[in-house]
Amino acid sequence: MKGFIFDLDGVICSTDEYHYEAWKVLAKKLGVSFSRMDNNRQRGVSRMESLEVLLEKSEKLFTEDEKVTLADYKNKIYQSLLNNMGEKDLSYEVKDTLDRLREKGYKLAIGSSSRNAKIILEKIGLDNYFDAVSDGNNITKSKPDPEVFIKAAEYMNIPCEQCYVVEDAKSGVEAAIAGGFKTIAVGDAIKYKIAEYNLNSFQELLKIV
Repeated sequence: MKGFIFDLDGVICSTDEYHYEAWKVLAKKLGVSFSRMDNNRQRGVSRMESLEVLLEKSEKLFTEDEKVTLADYKNKIYQSLLNNMGEKDLSYEVKDTLDRLREKGYKLAIGSSSRNAKIILEKIGLDNYFDAVSDGNNITKSKPDPEVFIKAAEYMNIPCEQCYVVEDAKSGVEAAIAGGFKTIAVGDAIKYKIAEYNLNSFQELLKIV
């Protein structure tokens, strides 16, 4: 094994609360409700698929152009909330584990559906840290399609079967399996028991290697 590909949100850091607050603003604008359960259903999927979760509660039918406008509106709110992020949002456990994996000779990459991945990495002090970043800006298919992970592996010049993928969402683990990667589940993804490894903490990665 030569590399690790990490999902960003929920694995390296958490912006769930910022997403939740931004979707709530949009929901209020549309006159529909939006719960934390709805927010959880959006984990690991694209922005437009997340929007569909919210629009299920609206009686109005929206055109594709209107949906794009709504998604952009939500994203602008989300990006403004990201200004509250900083290096405080990167835990010692995560940074120390990443450093140790690098010391062991592994290449490290991000595989995230978010189009804001690079902004988030900069905020938490990890800009230019990873060997590769594959995100929502360079893919056409979202998880559970494996495209984002396959491209991350290509950017690192490592075969998929020689990379671990670390995910906290079921769709992300499914994407990694579909791409032929070794799969590691953390957080919410543990309960599905579909990954090869199910870890209770990020630092347990060091026990695998």
